[in-house]
Amino acid sequence: MRLHLNKRGIRVLGVAESFKQTERWSILAGVVMRGDFIVDGLAFGRTSVGGDDATASILKLFRSLRRNDINLLMVSGAILSLYNILDVDLLSERTAVPVICLTYKETTGIESSIIRKFPDGAPEKLRAYRKLGPRRRLDLASGHTVYARTSGISERDALPVVDMFTLQGSIAEPVRVARLLARAGARDLGHLHSRVQ
Repeated sequence: MRLHLNKRGIRVLGVAESFKQTERWSILAGVVMRGDFIVDGLAFGRTSVGGDDATASILKLFRSLRRNDINLLMVSGAILSLYNILDVDLLSERTAVPVICLTYKETTGIESSIIRKFPDGAPEKLRAYRKLGPRRRLDLASGHTVYARTSGISERDALPVVDMFTLQGSIAEPVRVARLLARAGARDLGHLHSRVQ
């Protein structure tokens, strides 16, 4: 899918999380940002630490906004909350918008960590992880490098979108603001979520 980047009205939903390893839940935050960097939507959600509900949790957050003008979903990472692994293709299919998952460091993979952390549940986690496929390097106009997994949009088309929303450094503004919001939510609301069964 090709996005019309010349339109200031393009809207990206940035999603990020914040959690403590000792808590049961991770706080998700979503920020709807236009191409002119105006924020015109916010939402909170949650996903389980170490669970398998990241895809469903982000889908629920997306639907809670009740918007039909979101053009793209940009997520901070495809592996959330201690190995809660996204199904990027399913997320794109269910939201009907392209998805870009961004990370910021080059790594060799986490298969051995999954096996060590989840000896009983490793086969399912490993299948979910392998389904993600490799990350692709994106060299930004800012001079920084990010790594992306995408669905519903080619890597060639993902680069100008990430560039467009990155003012400085390597973190695109929708994700950066969502991360700040998630941290605030975890600090101020996390104790409430940890009580919810």
